Amino acid sequence: MGLTFASGPVSVRTPATSANLGPGFDALGLALTLHDDLTARVTGGGFTVTVTGEGAGELPGDESHLVLRAMLATFDELGERPPGLAVECVNRIPQARGLGSSSAAIVGGVQLARGLSGHELGDDEALRIAARLEGHPDNVAPCLLGGFTIAWTEGTGARAVRLPVAEAVRPTVFVPAERGYTASARAALPSAVPHADASFNAGRASLLTHALTSDPSLLFPATEDRLHQGYRAEAMPGTASLVASLRSVGVAAVVSGAGPSVLALTEVPADFHPGTAWRAESLGVDGGGALVKGSMVEHA
Repeated sequence: MGLTFASGPVSVRTPATSANLGPGFDALGLALTLHDDLTARVTGGGFTVTVTGEGAGELPGDESHLVLRAMLATFDELGERPPGLAVECVNRIPQARGLGSSSAAIVGGVQLARGLSGHELGDDEALRIAARLEGHPDNVAPCLLGGFTIAWTEGTGARAVRLPVAEAVRPTVFVPAERGYTASARAALPSAVPHADASFNAGRASLLTHALTSDPSLLFPATEDRLHQGYRAEAMPGTASLVASLRSVGVAAVVSGAGPSVLALTEVPADFHPGTAWRAESLGVDGGGALVKGSMVEHA
């Protein structure tokens, strides 16, 4: 039996995310209150995307756009594609800055397909599709589910759990003008690390889970890392310098995702000035994730 597609438009708001959070490499992520707004409708033929805001004039307007690619992959999982799709993207998440812009596009596409199909695709399967498209689940999990997430991969694909964040956690992001790319950041990582460093990070990642959910006073020691940030410092000297400067005044600062943005998880002193190369933005924790509206069955 074929799918019944929604007759009207469907919209989804996808949050920015910060992955790793220091020691939680490829596992921990946090959803932030900075959003892209996406709208899609089924048409009689053709696949088009219009973009305003971040990425306008740069991102493709056809089925090679990441939102449409994710939509079509989801429809293929469900067994049927619509004859055509028109997508509108209002982007506010900076592109290629370590704030999950690609994950927001992928999760947005999966959620739009869910909404347009009227199919009861569960969050577990939506996460597996999104992680398969992204390559790893640490950003797509908080984007889909909201809040603080722990993600992992097993035989059936990606899985994640969502945990509430303590109210005292007030993220600040520092966004540079220059871009960074996950592939080049990963290329800076060694193929093996000392056992002592792996053990150190396991302890800090466990502590970070407690600090974020129950005791933010421990966020400074909980965000120490020995697995990835040091290896990437040479390629992102401005990022490494800002993280060091923030931590020198007691701020629990880390590289956001693969960088070059920086995330602070504790209050930044009013007299701290990152320099003209950085735009600072105080954000909250997005607790809802990628919410779909206008579908035959609303999903969260």
